[in-house]
Amino acid sequence: MTDSVALIGVKGGPAIRPGSHMPTSSLLRLGEQTILVDAGLGVTRGICDQGAALTEIDLIVITHLHSDHYLELGPLLHTAWTAGLNRPIPILGPADLRAYWDGFQASMAFDIDLRIRDEGRCDFSTLADLQVLTEATGIGGSRIKAMRNQHPPITDSFALRFEAEGKCVVFSGDTAYMPEMATFAKDADLLVHEAMLRNGVDALCARMTNGDARLRQHILRSHTDAVDVGRIARDAGVKQLALNHFVPDGDPDFTDADWETAVRAHWSGPLHLGKDGMRIMF
Repeated sequence: MTDSVALIGVKGGPAIRPGSHMPTSSLLRLGEQTILVDAGLGVTRGICDQGAALTEIDLIVITHLHSDHYLELGPLLHTAWTAGLNRPIPILGPADLRAYWDGFQASMAFDIDLRIRDEGRCDFSTLADLQVLTEATGIGGSRIKAMRNQHPPITDSFALRFEAEGKCVVFSGDTAYMPEMATFAKDADLLVHEAMLRNGVDALCARMTNGDARLRQHILRSHTDAVDVGRIARDAGVKQLALNHFVPDGDPDFTDADWETAVRAHWSGPLHLGKDGMRIMF
């Protein structure tokens, strides 16, 4: 298995529109493990489009409980179950992820019970081995470090560092600018970092029909300007930088050139402007 990250969805926020990407999910192949980071809308189809069977996922990590990062976790597991999954998958995430899992099972009880009785499926409730994400966790040959990032008003929100067989990949998660991220990502083979264009936030908020000034406030205090992403990559000395969780996304007034110009203020190394389905080798 070749070490890689597939950016299954790169859009910031839960809404999709014509021309937009899908919300956030990434498929990491590292150290003979297949690891899913976040499970936004479209993740199930996206995994299959990468040539990975739903039944081969070794670990799922949910960085925080905004819907664009875990909305499709239940449907993913249910679809994997109908595709033959018959073993628990470790799932690391905030403690409150348990309420989502219990609620999903309750909402699908008729179908789940019917398929067990009528088709001989295994016990669905055993498939999610839920574990609370902590500051340092190791599972199955990959060393995982978690750092609490800055994504107010959520406090259980994490950046992730995966290490195995001499390789390292870091995911920023959703976060405001943190100089500490450069230390956390030091010398990584790949840094996948969220990005915001500050001058695109007003355009995004102007299109909203069911929000108010609080949305703009949230975005500006909870995400990282692309200029600062370049600063982090430079200070960390990473080998490659990939942007994801774009805010805004799908706005024709903001093109790849805008993102590259912002990042290049501080970063001159290899840069990937994430697109749905993009696979990055390292």
